[in-house]
Amino acid sequence: MANKMSTAVPKSILVVDDDESILDMTEDLLTEAGFEVTKCGSGTEALSLADDRDWDVVLSDLQMPETNGLELLAAMRERRPDTPVILMTAFGTIQSAVQAMRGGALDFVTKPFQADELLVSLERAFERRVLEEENRRLRRAVARVSSFGELVGKSQAMNEIYAMIKKVGANRSNILISGESGTGKEVVARSIHFTGARASKPFIPINCTAMPEGLLESELFGHVRGAFTGAHANKKGLFEAAEGGTLFLDEIGDMPLSLQGKLLRVLQDREVRPVGGTHSTKIDVRIVAATNQDVHRAIEDGQFRQDLYYRLNVIQIRIPPLRERTEDIPVLAESFLRKHSDDLRVRFSDAALRKLSRGVWPGNARELENCVERALALTGSSEILANDILIPEDPATGDGSIEEMLIRIALEKRLTVRRLTDAYVDAVLEASNGSKSEAARILGVNRRTLYRRKERRVADNEREAAIAQ
Repeated sequence: MANKMSTAVPKSILVVDDDESILDMTEDLLTEAGFEVTKCGSGTEALSLADDRDWDVVLSDLQMPETNGLELLAAMRERRPDTPVILMTAFGTIQSAVQAMRGGALDFVTKPFQADELLVSLERAFERRVLEEENRRLRRAVARVSSFGELVGKSQAMNEIYAMIKKVGANRSNILISGESGTGKEVVARSIHFTGARASKPFIPINCTAMPEGLLESELFGHVRGAFTGAHANKKGLFEAAEGGTLFLDEIGDMPLSLQGKLLRVLQDREVRPVGGTHSTKIDVRIVAATNQDVHRAIEDGQFRQDLYYRLNVIQIRIPPLRERTEDIPVLAESFLRKHSDDLRVRFSDAALRKLSRGVWPGNARELENCVERALALTGSSEILANDILIPEDPATGDGSIEEMLIRIALEKRLTVRRLTDAYVDAVLEASNGSKSEAARILGVNRRTLYRRKERRVADNEREAAIAQ
């Protein structure tokens, strides 16, 4: 007889067999091994019991009158999909085993079975059940930190965004979302719409860089028949299509200047005139715009209208890049893993999560999602290892020096010298615990240079505050 297994809470097993002697023998074996056993004499009775209770494992005979083991398996997969089923039979053919496994059975044992053989199969079933429960808890945890649809994150920065979404959902003020490419600007825009007062009305996104100026104008404002070559009929624009809802203008910073003036007129007058038309239509549309550009720099360079900026930037939401909220990387990675895999057994190793957290991620959440999907495709097991994580920008795996890596990132993000310098100086000051003497030594500059830099930053902040007012 197998040794009795120690367990704080008895694991429950439903044993199903039409042979009473087999039921009694199996009950004695499993009870002595420390399990809680319920037995019944038919598949029909087992299904009736399963309507009221969930067992950790179902152990069923294959050959039974009325409802046989395969039929019971199919019904259990529908009613209790998380409950592992092990089938047993005195007619242990390969064909029966294959049929059982294809039907979703976790394992297959042949009667008369050895006690150790059955107990090993049961332990494997319990491990599977525990793993699936852990995955359910993980999904619930992800759902808790993802308070607004697809938004995922537990950092202070993301919590502030969640709070802002709650505040602005009920009003009609225009919103400008800023953030680097891949940070999830459209996800935030959708969350604002679908958690707000306009959720029952349309949410219509458009990328302002995805089409030529003339076509973009027609898409936004509509046109009348004959307004231009190919305009064979009247067409409503997206402003009218979004009536009562939200129009999301993505990459607004790249909108042509001439079109910016027309957009400003629509926002001021709350009415839209189609291309080639003579009559305007009143609209009730909330505008949520987004950009990855430095709008203040674009205004200085004459590439973006300052008055349009004031109209759009009634409420501003900045989405920080992943490098500023690295604590969100593991929970984002888990969310993407669940999105791209239906197999609840697949998980990250601790080393894989550490490697993901150390990544640079210039493409932010979008790049992280691509990396997770790629790792899922490459792994050959239920555990994604560190070697399955391919991060070109990771200093541990990337080619070239750290300086070359930083140059690549700066070029990709189109960082100005001032912005790059400010970021590095801030990082050195933080690493020096605010000591300007130590920071000046590391930077190779005079302390007076740091003081002048601070004065310049204060002046820049005051100027930006004045503009915002």
